[in-house]
Amino acid sequence: MNLFPPDSTQSGNTTARTKRPGKPQDLPEPPAPGVASVTQLVNQLSEYLTPVELKKVKEAYRFSDEMHLGQVRKSGEPYISHPIAVAEICAEWKLDAQAIMAALLHDVIEDQDVKKEELIERFGPQVANLVDGLSKLEKIEFQSLVEAQAENFRKMLLAMASDVRVILIKLADRLHNMRTLGVMTPAKKRRIAGETMEVYVPIAHRLGLNNIYRELQDLAFSHLYPLRYRTLSKAVKAARGNRREVVKKILEAVKNTLSMGGIHAEVYGREKTLFGIYKKMRNKHLSFSQVLDVYGFRIVVDTVPNCYVALGTLHGLYKPMPGKFKDYIAIRKLNGYQSLHTTLIGPYGTPVEFQIRTQDMHRTAESGVAAHWLYKTGDQNMSDLQQRTHAWLQSLLDIQQQTGDSAEFLEHVKVDLFPDSVYVFTPKSKIIALPRGATALDFAYSIHTGIGDHTVAVKINNETQPLRTELHNGDIVEIVTDPDSRPSPTWLSYVRTGKARSAIRHHLRTINVNESVELGQELLAQALAARNIEPELPASTIDKLLAESSAKSMDELYADIGIGKRMPALVARHIFGLMDGGESDALPSNLPLSGDIDPVTIYGSEGVSVQLAPCCLPIPGDQITGQLRRDQGLVVHTCDCLPAKRLRVKEPDRWIAVQWGEELNRRFDCRIRLLINNEKGILARVAAEIGESDGNITYVGMDEDDENMMTQLRFTIQVKDRVHLAHLIRNLRRVAGVNRVERERA
Repeated sequence: MNLFPPDSTQSGNTTARTKRPGKPQDLPEPPAPGVASVTQLVNQLSEYLTPVELKKVKEAYRFSDEMHLGQVRKSGEPYISHPIAVAEICAEWKLDAQAIMAALLHDVIEDQDVKKEELIERFGPQVANLVDGLSKLEKIEFQSLVEAQAENFRKMLLAMASDVRVILIKLADRLHNMRTLGVMTPAKKRRIAGETMEVYVPIAHRLGLNNIYRELQDLAFSHLYPLRYRTLSKAVKAARGNRREVVKKILEAVKNTLSMGGIHAEVYGREKTLFGIYKKMRNKHLSFSQVLDVYGFRIVVDTVPNCYVALGTLHGLYKPMPGKFKDYIAIRKLNGYQSLHTTLIGPYGTPVEFQIRTQDMHRTAESGVAAHWLYKTGDQNMSDLQQRTHAWLQSLLDIQQQTGDSAEFLEHVKVDLFPDSVYVFTPKSKIIALPRGATALDFAYSIHTGIGDHTVAVKINNETQPLRTELHNGDIVEIVTDPDSRPSPTWLSYVRTGKARSAIRHHLRTINVNESVELGQELLAQALAARNIEPELPASTIDKLLAESSAKSMDELYADIGIGKRMPALVARHIFGLMDGGESDALPSNLPLSGDIDPVTIYGSEGVSVQLAPCCLPIPGDQITGQLRRDQGLVVHTCDCLPAKRLRVKEPDRWIAVQWGEELNRRFDCRIRLLINNEKGILARVAAEIGESDGNITYVGMDEDDENMMTQLRFTIQVKDRVHLAHLIRNLRRVAGVNRVERERA
C-alpha cells in the first residue's frame, strides 16, 4: 500500500490550492460555497479553557481563516471548515489550547507557504512544532515516490514520539477527511481508504482510541468494498429485528441476576462493527447466518472485585463456552485495555459475548491515551497507560537511530503496529508484551539491545529451546548471554519485532563492515565472471563506476553489495556497459530492474545479501524466483509461493531470475506437517524416523483435535535438498500411526 502519495488527502480533500490568498482567477469554478461557522467550537472550548487561552485560539482561527481565504474543498465548502472540524474533534477529547491552535493551523505551512518562524513569532514554539510535525515534506526532492511517502510517515511518527498530541491531531484530521470522502473519485476513495486501514487504524488501536479506531475502520471498509459494506449493512439491520426479542430477554435476565447478587452495574447491548463481522466471515469462511455473535453485552461495575463477582454470577446464569474466557484485567493489552471477556451459551443455544469492566477501565477502553486529557483524575491506570504509550513512542526513536533509511524505518514500525499480542514473563515475573509470532530472540531485544546482541541461549519454562522458538501466552523466558557473542545474519529470518530487526541490521552494517566488504567482493567477482570480465577493473572504469554510483570507494560499493543494498548481477551489468563503451543503466542504489539479466546463482551461504523467504522456505530442487528488497538484498521464494505471487502482482519490476548452484554444502530448513493418531509413543517413533532419514529437527509444534482423537504435528527440519525431503516423507508415511504427511507452505 502506498503511503502519503502527493495527491493524497492527508490534509484535506481539495480540488485547488493557492500559495497565498488573493488569486481567485487561478481557481476553477467551485459549487456555491457554504459558510464555515466557528460558534460550535467556541462553545465546546468555553467549557474547559480559560478566557486567556480562548483568546489565543481565536487568534489562531483568524490567522488560519486569512491564510485559507479563497481556498475551497471539493464539496464547495470554504477550506477553513476542515481545520474547524478537526479542532472540534480535538475539543471532544478536551485537548489543551496549544493542540486546538495547531489543529486550526495544521495546513498553513503545507498549503500556504507560511514559515515555521512566523508561527513561532505569532503563537509560540510549541504550537509551531506541532504544526510542523503535521506538515508533509513536499518541498524536498526524493529519488522515488516510495521514499517520499516513507519519509513523510517517519517525520510524523518521530514528531509523535516527542509529543503525542501530533498523532491525536493527525487522527482527527484523517477522521474528518474520511467522513467527507464521498465527493472523491472511486479510485481516490479506495487509495485513501486503503492507506487509512493500513496505517491510521492500527495507530488508533495501538493508542487505545477505540471510538476513533472503530469509526475509521468502518469508514475505510465502506469505501474499499462499497458493495460488501451495503450488503452486510442490510443483513445486520434485518438480523437486528429478528434478534430483538433474544437481546431483550438476555438483558432482563442479566440485570435481574446481578441485582439479586447485590451488584450495581450498567448493562447494555453492543453491536459488532461491520468490518469486524466481515473479517470473521472472511477468515473463518462463514456465511452471515453462521456468525452468531453479532451482538454482545457490556457490563460496567464500580470496583475490580465486582468484575469477578459479576463473572461468577453470569456463569451461574448461562453455561460458559470452554476456552472462551480471557482476563485482560490481570494482564492488560498493549494499549492499556482492561476487561474480562467471556462467551456464554444464551437462550436458544446462541453464543453471547460479555465484556465486564469498571468505569475507569471503560473510559480507557473508549478514549485510550486521550483519556489523559478527558479525565484528569490521577487514576493509576491512566498514568500506567501514559507510561506504556511513552515507552512505545521511545522505541520509535530507538528504531530511528538504528535504521538505514525511511523505507526500512516504515517497515519496522508497521510490524509493531499489528494489534495481536502475546504476553510472556521474565524470571522475576515482569510481564512483557510482544507481537504474535515473536520469538525468544525478540524477547531478548525487547529487554535491551545489548542483551539481544549477546544472546547465546534461551530457557522457556525452564527448558532450553532454540532462539527461533515462537513464544506463547504465559511462557516464562530466561535469556543466557555471552559478552563475546554477536548477532548472526540468520537471525533476520526469524525475528518478528521492528526493534530486533533494526538492531540486528544496525550491528551488521557497523560491526561487520569488513565481512560485508569481503562478501560483496566475492559476489561481484562471481557476477563479473558470468560476463567473462576479470575482477581486476581498469582505473578508468572504477572512476566512472564510483562517479555514477555515489559510492566514495570500492570498499563502500562492496559493503553495499554484501548487505544487500545493491545486487552484484546488476552492478556487473552496469560495469559491462561501461567497459563496452555503450549506454548502461544507472547503477542501482534504488534497484531498477530488467528481466534480461543472467540468473543469480544461489548457494544458501551468502549471508545478509541473500535470504530464503520464511513463508515458503525454498530448498534446492525447488523452482525459485528472487525479489529484490531495499536493504534486505535478494529474498528467494519458491515459484508457487502464494505470498510471492501477490507481491509480484504489486511490484513486478522487483523480481529477477535465480537458480541453485551446483555444489551446496549446507542444509536447508523446511516445514512438514503430519496428521497422527493420538497414541502412546507416536512422537518418539516419528522423531526417530526423521533422525534415521538423516534429517535434523529444529522445531516441533503440536495441535490437538479432541473430537477426532487426532493430533497434528508440525516440524521444521533441515534437509539437503528436495530429493532428501521426498525420501524422508516416504519413510514417515510408513510409520505406524501416521495418517498423512505433507510439506507445509505459508
